[in-house]
Amino acid sequence: MAISEHPSKLSLPQTNPGVATVLEYLIIKFPYIDAQIWRQRIADGKVHCHDGSLITTQSLFQPQQRVYYYREVESEPSIPFKETIIFQDQHILVAYKPHFLAVIPGGIYVNECLQNRLRRSTGIEALQALHRLDRVTAGLVIFSVNPDTRHQYHQLFKTRQIHKTYQAIAKISDGANLIGQEWDIKNRIVQSEQRFRMRVTEGEANSHSVIRCIQQSAQEALFELNPVTGKTHQLRVHMQALGWPILNDKYYPQLQPLSADNYSAPLQLLAKELQFIDPVTQHPRSFSYDSNLSLK
Repeated sequence: MAISEHPSKLSLPQTNPGVATVLEYLIIKFPYIDAQIWRQRIADGKVHCHDGSLITTQSLFQPQQRVYYYREVESEPSIPFKETIIFQDQHILVAYKPHFLAVIPGGIYVNECLQNRLRRSTGIEALQALHRLDRVTAGLVIFSVNPDTRHQYHQLFKTRQIHKTYQAIAKISDGANLIGQEWDIKNRIVQSEQRFRMRVTEGEANSHSVIRCIQQSAQEALFELNPVTGKTHQLRVHMQALGWPILNDKYYPQLQPLSADNYSAPLQLLAKELQFIDPVTQHPRSFSYDSNLSLK
């Protein structure tokens, strides 16, 4: 059994969904976790309030109450790739995340994620990711070091003041001449029947990416991708919409059967560069990571 070293936080909704206790809410909030597991966690003192007082099976639901709990999984895989710290000062830390490593706890991963690895290696318990990358995507992630200035960096992402550059490799048709071409993709992305996949639908655009081809071989091309918006799986869906799904994508264009990670065939998508004006120092910041994507 793997138990998270750090608690997960949940804020109870303003509107009561028709429950009397915190336990009842947890049961309906997490339908894939057996009710008896929540009862056992509570009995073991693994669910508590913001002030550290324990939640009991009789604790009443209170709107916007913060509840903390410790995630558990039967077996947690170990990801055999190493992260790298690119930059660190008293406000932020920028790190390279390898393929297959989650940014924060999720699913079968509770301790084996970038945030917890960095907390252990730096000793900074307050370290918190300011944004996310898909577990299968590699690249740069910014973390807040100082809780007092965290909101200023969150605001950068909220107001889209961070310029992000990605790179991706896709298979192309023989004879295609794509170098130098650019595509401005705007469409509406919504959740598909499988809640973990997205799809393009009719309606007002809610996603925007600029994609250009910067290199190609006989059967593959290297693309530079600049997301203007930040919808889930946006770049993967936009590359598919162009007819060039990203190499080794197990979700697009077709969902592949569930299988263990193939460490020799990572998704060929890299969050390569981040640029912004630092809200604390007002100095321009630019961080990049040398591409580990290469054409065949």
